[in-house]
Amino acid sequence: MHKIRPHLWYDTQAVEAAEFYASSFPDSKLIDVNTIYDTPSGDTDIASFELFGQPFMAISAGPLFTFNPSVSFIVHCVDEDEVDALWGTLSQGGTALMPLDSYPFSKRYGWTQDRYGLSWQLMLAGGEVDQRITPTLMFVGDVCGKAEEAIGFYASIFPNSDRGDVLRYNKDEETDREGTVKYASFALARQQFAAMDSARNHDFSFNEAISFMVSCDTQDEIDRYWESLSAIPEAEQCGWLKDRYGLSWQVVPSAMDEMMRNGTKEQTARVTEAFLKMKKFDIAALQKAYAES
Repeated sequence: MHKIRPHLWYDTQAVEAAEFYASSFPDSKLIDVNTIYDTPSGDTDIASFELFGQPFMAISAGPLFTFNPSVSFIVHCVDEDEVDALWGTLSQGGTALMPLDSYPFSKRYGWTQDRYGLSWQLMLAGGEVDQRITPTLMFVGDVCGKAEEAIGFYASIFPNSDRGDVLRYNKDEETDREGTVKYASFALARQQFAAMDSARNHDFSFNEAISFMVSCDTQDEIDRYWESLSAIPEAEQCGWLKDRYGLSWQVVPSAMDEMMRNGTKEQTARVTEAFLKMKKFDIAALQKAYAES
């Protein structure tokens, strides 16, 4: 089981987007779709899907947040044909941020925002990779220069974490700050991530459009992640929090998936009513709401 899952926020297109991605990537599929009724955003669809075997979730919850390049997904492709095929599909109706071309760091690479605004970096892999899609964090604005610090912070919280290679900007790269992180790899709970700093003028930063769901088996585990990660009290709601860098996380019970997928309409309604009143999730209270007759 993957400990951490990317969670994508859409206005109304979560199911449509999940179907699009599942049909675009090889060895990928839509897992299921559930609807939560009577939330502050109205009736919301939640789609679970896998890309290259990696789990994602998407929600239709209104036009409150929009995607931006502060979080993107590097796709490690097996050959140039795969790069080109994915570029042709994902870039259609989107916006190219770096054109598909040959670069010093990759023979075939391109960075695009797709038709929904989600950012993908498509790259010819230099060799065999175990994880085909790598969530990538760009630290900009007030948190530019803190990518390396953030990696250490996250690695101190999640077990089975590891710091990888760090490539830094040098003094000749005038558009960015010397010594900051051009690219760094790291692992959290055995899952690969990447991070970079960018000192350029950007009109975006981390927001709730992309969050990372942390599945927890016990209340003690929920409490530990919550206390370690949450840094902005006003952002705490329904299991959501923001860390000291502005990145959004959701700390959720592992049992929540089964409750929402397998429960009756009445059971899911009771669980929904219960969690909408919570900041940090209370597993016992959710289980009680689910079991009530």
